[in-house]
Amino acid sequence: MREQNIVGLDIGTSNIRCVVAQIKDEKSKPQIMGIGHSPSFGLRRGVVVDVEEAVKNIVAAVESAERTSGITIEEVIVNVGGSDIESRQSKGVIAVSRADGEISHEDTKRAVSAAAAISLPQNREIVHVIPQRFTVDGQPAIKDPVGMSGVRLEVDVLLVDSSTPYIKNLKKALEEAGLDVSSLVVSPLAAATAVLTKRQKELGALVVDFGGGTTGLVVFEEGDILQTKILPVGSSHITNDIAILLRTSVDVAEKVKLEFGTCLPGDIDRKDMVDLEKLGGEGKHSKKELAEIIEARVAELAELINEELKKIDREGLLPAGVILVGGGAKLPGLCDLMKDKLKLPIQIGFPSEFDGVVEKIDDPSFATAAGLITWLAEGTEPGRNKLLNLPLLPSFGGTVGKMKKWLKEFMP
Repeated sequence: MREQNIVGLDIGTSNIRCVVAQIKDEKSKPQIMGIGHSPSFGLRRGVVVDVEEAVKNIVAAVESAERTSGITIEEVIVNVGGSDIESRQSKGVIAVSRADGEISHEDTKRAVSAAAAISLPQNREIVHVIPQRFTVDGQPAIKDPVGMSGVRLEVDVLLVDSSTPYIKNLKKALEEAGLDVSSLVVSPLAAATAVLTKRQKELGALVVDFGGGTTGLVVFEEGDILQTKILPVGSSHITNDIAILLRTSVDVAEKVKLEFGTCLPGDIDRKDMVDLEKLGGEGKHSKKELAEIIEARVAELAELINEELKKIDREGLLPAGVILVGGGAKLPGLCDLMKDKLKLPIQIGFPSEFDGVVEKIDDPSFATAAGLITWLAEGTEPGRNKLLNLPLLPSFGGTVGKMKKWLKEFMP
């Protein structure tokens, strides 16, 4: 393997982050070469709503990363973060092709292809096809069936799909910014790749990516992804609540949140006040009331997370607990409040398994951008795409016709 540069571009509602890494060989960790950052104004709830503004912000982040790394950026791996992301289970069944009944890599590919051949609405496209477990002649829960003998091979997969217009607008913004896209990866999956250990994935863990306009979730158990979801609630909603409470601008409200925000009103004396004049606003306001507003919004988010866990019967049942990432994860008191509401162990997640100037990404807000690097460095979908060597579907354009053409390649 020759030396290669990988660029992860996290396009979020509030911020755009770009991480440049270098891979020297298959055994070495990705080496961080530089980062770039820019505010984001062209997105709403993870979706591009102003292509021109998004292009301007993407270019600013990329140029910043080029300056710090000394590397010219032409190709990036990018996150998909819209709140319309959906995941669904599917099953594929095939007859083993070899006369002696030995299962080959081609058989596993055909089984996964059969599972992916589902009918989706015209405005939806598949982003990920993630194999979970195989069944050989009725024997379930097989991780790697290659080399085993059987007649009938089944596979359970998790399909992750998104809105076609959103994908097209995202790709258009990147194209106008002069960038080629090597792959698209759903945000919480990328973040989980950067912060979770193999043991956490085996025991059962939930990654919560608390961003500006959305909150991404991904649940792992026994090494498999059970569910992924993006909720249309983020830390910017807290800022908006504060702006309404204080009757001030969103910019002042953001400063108040960052400097005085906490999820624990019980720790604050009602006499403690925030002087808004020092932050560009007017008047004074109670810190306790501020904390109560934040607590209410975070409690609402925790309730939405619990509802998603209930759907897969994992509420309060993930031994490795919850790993919080994203810019919102740094909100004081968040871990304590989430622990109380979710009834699970809580910790802040930081990108790991990197060399170079790692202090530049030693922050939960860089989990997604760093995870994009790890994703492409491994060349896999989490959950055994290394075994299957499946292509990442977005590189095929995502259209129904191209999807069918790709699937036909694996049909007998």
